[in-house]
Amino acid sequence: PDSRGQAGKGSGGPSSGRYRLSTRSDLSLGSRSSQQPGPHHPGGGAKSSATVSRNLNRFSTFVKSGGEAFVLGEASGFVKDGDKLCVVLGPRGPEWQENPYPFQCSIEDPTKQTKFKGMKSYIAYKLVPSHTGQQVHRRYKHFDWLYGRLAEKFPVISVPHLPEKQATGRFEEDFISKRRKGLAWWMDHMCSHPVLAQCDAFRHFLTCPSTDEKAWKQGKRKAEKDEMVGANFFLTISIPSGPGAALDLQEVESQVDGFKSFTKKMDESTMQLTHTANEFARKQVTGFKKEYQKVGHSFKGLSQAFELDQQAFSANLNQALAFTGEAYDAIGEFFAEQPRQDLDPVMDLLALYQGHLANFPDIIHVQKGNIPVSVVLFSLYCS
Repeated sequence: PDSRGQAGKGSGGPSSGRYRLSTRSDLSLGSRSSQQPGPHHPGGGAKSSATVSRNLNRFSTFVKSGGEAFVLGEASGFVKDGDKLCVVLGPRGPEWQENPYPFQCSIEDPTKQTKFKGMKSYIAYKLVPSHTGQQVHRRYKHFDWLYGRLAEKFPVISVPHLPEKQATGRFEEDFISKRRKGLAWWMDHMCSHPVLAQCDAFRHFLTCPSTDEKAWKQGKRKAEKDEMVGANFFLTISIPSGPGAALDLQEVESQVDGFKSFTKKMDESTMQLTHTANEFARKQVTGFKKEYQKVGHSFKGLSQAFELDQQAFSANLNQALAFTGEAYDAIGEFFAEQPRQDLDPVMDLLALYQGHLANFPDIIHVQKGNIPVSVVLFSLYCS
């Protein structure tokens, strides 16, 4: 999963609903540079001595996410069973527990609607979740609100970016179609994510009736008053136990560094591919189409010249020249339409990945700040 951190056991043990981080002197947690191999964990065990100091940069991602407060033992909150985010051991290591009730959600029929007696217009999208079958209508601003809530609540999960806003041309058919496709990509990812798909705010977004404004505002306020955010979010992460569950600090740090290098290179490559594909699509829609149609126009001009020759034997040649001109025109149109068939879907998917890649530097920053406490607590929990 995006985080391997877990809050320490409370006095009630693993089944207790309240979790607090121990700040005993023998569990002083902090910078990775001071980690030393422990007697029971050869080669860099988790039970090591280190120190933690406050980050002077209060705008640091690690600080804003609540990671620093969690590491310093300042997180305290009651974790209900429904708030727990379970990590399990998968074939490739720790991963989020799968959603036991997977579902999908389609986004269809964008329609222009009005309010305030026609003074304000907007586009509403019809959402149909497969697990309810009940359609709801949501505006882009509702998607934007949901994105903001999820990005704030889950500092170690990459919430995909929404399609970009646009001030002008919002009601043009091409823009509406492109935005619907972008939102569909976004929704597919959300529904497939084992944590995001089960979040209360996301459930409210998908199930609250469009006509019940009171219920929508109540659910909205409840999500905005969620106490399991910031440092308390890390208390909700429940880790596996048993043989083989302990994490090695050096291995985890190496994997995080490797992932950081990978995402950096992928970000650069994705941007380059997007630029190249956009340029190629532009040439197909404008340049290639124009050049082929210029050839077609020339053939038509020659055909018109032959029409002046009234000889009977020229009729077939004249028809062939006209047909050739029309063929070149058609080829130009095919070039202009082709990006919609191949390049546009690829670039839509690349845009989704670019949103993820833009999130990873902050997520990795939080992860690296939490590595010492995560590994120590993980090992203590499993010992």
